[in-house]
Amino acid sequence: MLSRKPFRAVVPYNSLLGDVIAHYGYKPAVARKGPDEYFKAIEKELAIFRKRRVKNNRKYQEVLENFQIRFVHHSLSIEGNPITLAQTFKLLKEKMLPENVSIEAVNEVQNYQKAFLQMLQNVRNSSPISKETILNYHFIAMQEKEHAGKIRDDVVTIKGNEDFYVAPFEKIEPLLGKLIDEYNAFLKRKKHHLKEILDFAAYFHNEFQHIHPFFDGNSRTTRLITFHFLQMNGIPIFDIPLGMLEEYALATKGAGKRSDKELVQALQRIVLYNLKTINEKLL
Repeated sequence: MLSRKPFRAVVPYNSLLGDVIAHYGYKPAVARKGPDEYFKAIEKELAIFRKRRVKNNRKYQEVLENFQIRFVHHSLSIEGNPITLAQTFKLLKEKMLPENVSIEAVNEVQNYQKAFLQMLQNVRNSSPISKETILNYHFIAMQEKEHAGKIRDDVVTIKGNEDFYVAPFEKIEPLLGKLIDEYNAFLKRKKHHLKEILDFAAYFHNEFQHIHPFFDGNSRTTRLITFHFLQMNGIPIFDIPLGMLEEYALATKGAGKRSDKELVQALQRIVLYNLKTINEKLL
């Protein structure tokens, strides 16, 4: 039986959906968002997650493997890697090389998985983020490039967003040092509310991306250290799903003006998606 009531839903912003709606003569309504809109739901799912992971850790490891492969694909698709999700699974799980794809694209996928797995190992070892950690993530992810693991010493610009501020290369070292000091100060405060964690995650993400310490690979490194930070604070986040990639990008390097609040909103939805999906699979 079909309901006669009109179906209503709130979905993350997507330009394709917007164009389809506009094509049929409609204007999508913009949902009003409160700053704490998803916190209670996240806390509820976190409590469920902690219980279910203890009871079914083996299944959790299987879920984690699939999530990290999806993240590798989704993260690199933002950067223009042409390998599909199906090809990524075959490459990383079955070691099957995709046809008609450059070896550079293949290496990029394999290297980023290695960097992601290193991040997971660092979290298991309770290793905090440091300058050395960041350089190592970049080196692993970009190891085919000349400047892998090295701070840039020249000017760079963001393709497609002239308004995106990038720190002068002369200021990278002091700005990065200051950011690490702020991170360590945050760690020294033993207990943090969920809002504090997500607020700092958004600030940490955006500040690092605007420092832009490398010639290339800044965004993928930013996502690794942000995931590292969140997992060290008890929040399991392993993917940015396809439907939220555009909203995430528009809150970060696609933004005309920096807004940590917008990124906090996006992070809330991304975290909640991760938790709900993991909890359903652990049931």
